Amino acid sequence: MGFSWFLLLFITLFFQFIDPTLSANGNSDLIQQTCKNTKYYDLCVSSLKSDSSSLKADSKLGLALIMVRVGMANATATNSYISSQILSVKNDTAPMRKVMRECADKYAFANDALQNSVQDLSSELYDYAYMHVMAAADYPNACRNAFKRYPGLVYPQELAVREEGLKHICDVVLGIIDALGF
Repeated sequence: MGFSWFLLLFITLFFQFIDPTLSANGNSDLIQQTCKNTKYYDLCVSSLKSDSSSLKADSKLGLALIMVRVGMANATATNSYISSQILSVKNDTAPMRKVMRECADKYAFANDALQNSVQDLSSELYDYAYMHVMAAADYPNACRNAFKRYPGLVYPQELAVREEGLKHICDVVLGIIDALGF
């Protein structure tokens, strides 16, 4: 029994050196430990595990930067979605076209705020990074409020889902920043 245990240990260690993905368990532990500090644990874990660069992350700061990139991708995708919807708005609905342009701008601003947070995180200016992520999470509110200014315009369900997604991603980033010592 002692020899078989030793052989199993040797084979496991040997294959970890050949295939680094087998040793990703350490990063999985870092991901889980980091995500425990966030409001949306499952979103945090699934987002980080789906990004191959998280296997190389060796700190909470590295994971925070990855989550910020997830938020930037979400904001950019939403901006693109809204821009494509503007083209399908009929000419007789000028208020809708105006509101959709405003919403596209808000998601572009959210992306810019997240880009600023990357610079702040890289410089270990966590309070500024926190502020920029909070701003990114708030920009979708301005989009929702733009719809409220025009009676008869209905806030599209697809935008509501995307708004909630960006806010949740930002909440995850804020939780990680909190764990960094902010």
